[in-house]
Amino acid sequence: MKLQTKLSMIMLTFALSACGNSTSESSAQSNNQPASNTSPQVSEEDDPAEEVGEDTSADDIEVDKQEDSSAPTTEGSTNGEKENSDQRNVENQESQKEEYLKKLNSMYESDRNVEVKETMVEMEEQEAERYQNWDKMLNEIYGVLQAQLPSDEMDQLREEQRNWVEHRDEAAKKASLKYEGGTTESLEYVATQASLTRERCFALVAKYMN
Repeated sequence: MKLQTKLSMIMLTFALSACGNSTSESSAQSNNQPASNTSPQVSEEDDPAEEVGEDTSADDIEVDKQEDSSAPTTEGSTNGEKENSDQRNVENQESQKEEYLKKLNSMYESDRNVEVKETMVEMEEQEAERYQNWDKMLNEIYGVLQAQLPSDEMDQLREEQRNWVEHRDEAAKKASLKYEGGTTESLEYVATQASLTRERCFALVAKYMN
């Protein structure tokens, strides 16, 4: 009887020990399971939807910057084109003045280097041709100034030109009277007209032409 009771106690001890181990393993598995099933993979940092949202907002910011910068760029381009256009107009006017000064200088050099005729008749014809050339150039310059000058300045120039024509003819007459009755009288008259007309061409370009 005592032996049977002792065996029962030993068996009960083994049974309790087995149950304790099973409970410990179950607890260990229960404690380890959250570690294996934790969700760092589904964190906000790795969320694909969040990344897409951030990239889209960055693109929107870049588009907004481009749209905001487009208006001043267009305005600056327009102002630049206007300034370039104004500058080209000024350059064209300056080149026109320089062009006429070169023409006048070329004509003046031709007068200086021309071969003087021998007879009085030939010399008078030569001076008459010189006067016609300068008078033609004077009329050309006058036409350019009509297109350039404002109406009030042109009216003033027109009156000035009429007074100058009278002065030229009077000066030519006065110069020719030094040779009154001689063969040089008519030659001096036309030569003075030519020289004064040449001076007038230079004066108009220098004073009025832009």
